[in-house]
Amino acid sequence: QVQLVESGGGSVQEGESLRLSCQSSGMRYRCMGWFRQAPGKEREGVAFIDAGRDVSTEYRDSVKGRFTISKDNHKNILYLQMNSLKPEDTAMYYCAADICSRMRLDRPAREVNYWGQGTQVTVSS
Repeated sequence: QVQLVESGGGSVQEGESLRLSCQSSGMRYRCMGWFRQAPGKEREGVAFIDAGRDVSTEYRDSVKGRFTISKDNHKNILYLQMNSLKPEDTAMYYCAADICSRMRLDRPAREVNYWGQGTQVTVSS
């Protein structure tokens, strides 16, 4: 079992930045990710990280160059630095953890077993 607790959401203006954090406790997972869900839309993967010996990351196209995922393995905290935020980034953001084959953009969110409670990000124009 793993427990995930997000923080760092809020309301900002277009172009501003936010940093989301996800504190993980219990079983440790090498692969973690951030998903988001806007009202009336499906939950979608935003960024994933394999924090093994050779760290690798994956981003959805709409956030590439603006968002950065990272993980502090010692503190077991996952981060999502979000810069140049746009109104279309408005959503509930969820931290997730699971085996690496499920922590990928081409895998559906319904396959993921471990979720945080979510943190709201609202971007105004």
